[in-house]
Amino acid sequence: MSIARRSRRTEVNIWPAFVDALGQLVIAIVFLLLIFTVAQFLTTDALSGRDQALQRLTQQINELTDLLSLEKRANADLQLNVATLSSQLQSANAAKDALTARLAELGNQAQDAAGRASRLDENAQDLASRLAAAQQALAQRQAQSDDLAKERQLSKEAQDTVALLNQQIAALRDQLQRVSAALQLAETKDRDSQAQISDLGRRLNLALASKVEELARFRSEFFGRLRQVLGDRQDIRVVGDRFIFQSEVLFAPASAELGDDAKAQLTPVANAIKELIPKIPSDLNWVLRVDGHTDRRPINTPQFPSNWELSTARAISVVKFLVSQGVPADRLAAAGFGEFVPIDPGNDEAAFRRNRRIELKLTDR
Repeated sequence: MSIARRSRRTEVNIWPAFVDALGQLVIAIVFLLLIFTVAQFLTTDALSGRDQALQRLTQQINELTDLLSLEKRANADLQLNVATLSSQLQSANAAKDALTARLAELGNQAQDAAGRASRLDENAQDLASRLAAAQQALAQRQAQSDDLAKERQLSKEAQDTVALLNQQIAALRDQLQRVSAALQLAETKDRDSQAQISDLGRRLNLALASKVEELARFRSEFFGRLRQVLGDRQDIRVVGDRFIFQSEVLFAPASAELGDDAKAQLTPVANAIKELIPKIPSDLNWVLRVDGHTDRRPINTPQFPSNWELSTARAISVVKFLVSQGVPADRLAAAGFGEFVPIDPGNDEAAFRRNRRIELKLTDR
């Protein structure tokens, strides 16, 4: 009996301690999971913010790329205008060179006439001396009756020759005077031509600058009106001197037909053009050019064998709609550029979408 009591005293009950340890372990695991969840949430939020910032930066870079591309095209247009003015100036210089050559030719003729007159003067002096000698011989031989008639005949012939030479000298002097007068007239015309060329260049530059400034003012008014009517939209933008519609706004893929939604988008444009037309002076030769552009992916259908046909057909569809809305046809032009004037050099779907577009440009003919 004493042995049984000692055996019950030596038994140890460890279950409560095990339960406490297990509870603490579960609490620790739950705490670690909570910390991990919070850290994961904060990390995800930070990455999302970075992605949004990266998207905004990418959008800004794309817009700057568009602006740079359009500025390059505007610079090319200005260079074309400068080349035209240079060609006109070269034509004026060519006319000036022709007048200078004519002036030099008249100077050479005057020098030749002066040389001939000088030679005739020498011949006249020689004949005069010969006549004097003949007259002296005639005076010496007056006593000789046999030779008197012969000497008189010789004197008459010499006098006739001198008279003829005097007439030729007078004619050459008249010709020399006419050549001198023509030379002076040519010099006067050359000075007048140079003055006219200089004045023409100055007036041409002033007129060009005035027309460019006037057209820029109406272009700014036109685009401002379109901004007001269409509002702030991502798929319709004003970049530089161009108003850009993304093709998806107006056309279905591989199509050049304007739907009802597209016509609704273009109706405010037609109204803005009609409101602007009475304000533009009649002597300003302006035109609204509609440019069609596609992406670089080729198309080959019975209706559109290439991107040339697709881009041109889309531009013509827009022009026809504007004419149907009352815009004068002689103030519109349609041009198709295919895939050859991209504003985004990328090779992904976003770049393709940006390059598929319709551009409106208010410019001169």
